[in-house]
Amino acid sequence: MENQKLFLYAGLAFIGLLIWQQWQLDYGPQPIQPVVDRNNQQIQQSAQDINSNQASDMPELAQNTKASNFANTANNVSNTSTSLNSKTVTVETDLVKLEIDTRGGVVTSLKLKAYPVSIEDKNNLLALVYKKEDEIFLIQSGLRSKDSVAPTHHDVYQTTADHYEMQEGQDELIVPLTWVKDGITVTKSYVFKRSNYLIDVQHQIKNNTDKQWIGSQYRQITRSQPLETSNFIYTYTGAVVYNEEIKYEKVDFGDMEDENFRLNSEGGWVAMIQHYFLSAWVPDQKENNLVYSLKNLKTYPANYTIGMRSSNQTVENQQQYTFSSQLFVGPKLTHELEKITKGLDLTVDYGFLTIISKPLYWLLENINAIVGNWGLAIILLTVMIKAVFYKLSETSYRSMARMRKVGPRLKSLKERYGDDRQKMNQAMMDLYKTEKINPMSGCLPILIQIPVFIALYWALLESVELRHAPFMLWINDLSSKDPYYVLPLIMGISMFIQQKLNPAPPDPMQAKVMMALPFVFTIFFAFFPSGLVLYWVVNNILSITQQYFITRSIESEK
Repeated sequence: MENQKLFLYAGLAFIGLLIWQQWQLDYGPQPIQPVVDRNNQQIQQSAQDINSNQASDMPELAQNTKASNFANTANNVSNTSTSLNSKTVTVETDLVKLEIDTRGGVVTSLKLKAYPVSIEDKNNLLALVYKKEDEIFLIQSGLRSKDSVAPTHHDVYQTTADHYEMQEGQDELIVPLTWVKDGITVTKSYVFKRSNYLIDVQHQIKNNTDKQWIGSQYRQITRSQPLETSNFIYTYTGAVVYNEEIKYEKVDFGDMEDENFRLNSEGGWVAMIQHYFLSAWVPDQKENNLVYSLKNLKTYPANYTIGMRSSNQTVENQQQYTFSSQLFVGPKLTHELEKITKGLDLTVDYGFLTIISKPLYWLLENINAIVGNWGLAIILLTVMIKAVFYKLSETSYRSMARMRKVGPRLKSLKERYGDDRQKMNQAMMDLYKTEKINPMSGCLPILIQIPVFIALYWALLESVELRHAPFMLWINDLSSKDPYYVLPLIMGISMFIQQKLNPAPPDPMQAKVMMALPFVFTIFFAFFPSGLVLYWVVNNILSITQQYFITRSIESEK
């Protein structure tokens, strides 16, 4: 009966895993990493500047700005350019449509042309960057100087055109914005390349004064918390930080509310991630930066910022200098992220079984490259996994079949000894010894396979390639739930059949719980992406087939 208990515990553990995931998102913030010390005087000075003015959304406040209004990055303007009117510049490339506000050169909208919101309305493109009444997600960057003028993301730039579009045969599109004040000219440029979600962002400073200009560049992403959705699948949404020392660190909204994050870093990157997509700032990997987080809980919506600020650079009079960074806003395609910078592919979060999930995804991707259908690739991968574990499964199913065969004798032992559990257990052990049955021999093979099943679950859950990927018949999106609940129903039926092949639990209460599991799992899986349910259905059918023939073979033995 140990196998029945194992299945019961595995089912309850799976449900518990889902509950634990959501609890972690709501109530389990990760601890803030301490500042990593570096012997860089300019970076330390940057940290002092920020800590001395907590009421800042990174650029310096104007003298007439109240601290209580510090970080309304969506609505407030706090600089010397408030009298100037801004306008919106629209940009279209082969991959994205975006809007840039000339106030600060802030990206206020970015839509992915290859990723509609829903498969039913392909003209409604998914917006990764947006500015709404109840939600914001903004890409901001600017310059800071203590002793000279510098355009922040609040200052108004000038531009010669209102619309830029990448033409047929054009490989690069440059969108320049210009700011001039007191002999300092700054040209902020967005450089787009064909077939690439990576954008070069440059601030070129021309110092036409008679003294030095000393300042730094900052880049940040500001967003509100996502609105609640009815989707049962939960993945991490929030900020992440990476460098060679701390590696991959999540900084969730709860972390930001508790304490502003500070980290001196060489290279690395910062990002805001969500299911399937991310937005990331990637500086020169040899550059020293201050990584920081900010929050403003007094505005509606409350907003959170993750950013990087470079060390100070000196531009002599009549000279020029260019700050350069890269901005990525797009899907989490592993191969593309690996090409950009080290560690960015970690945003495809496979959880604690990444070491298993990555090879499984690689295999799934290569199968799809051959068959050209992600649903069929899932089926073939499941078959391959079952083939690898065939012998282990056979051991487990043979143990179950033998347990099932001696089931009537176990029942008679229970009737004979009643509530005397000690004598009943001894009699059961004697029976197992006589029949050469090891009740634990069926447990180990199953335990070995569980990490693989969980790893494949995460590989399917995190693969943006499955988003809006059709399978066949009524399944036109493997990342969405089955619209007619056919696959969850088949899964529940297959689970019920599989239970019938197992030996019946001697404990009536345990038997009732086991009988309820197919119903419970059917309800759960009704809201799961159909790609995950497809994997589970195929796995169950293969298991039933293998177990049926093994059980029939054992029961036919005399």
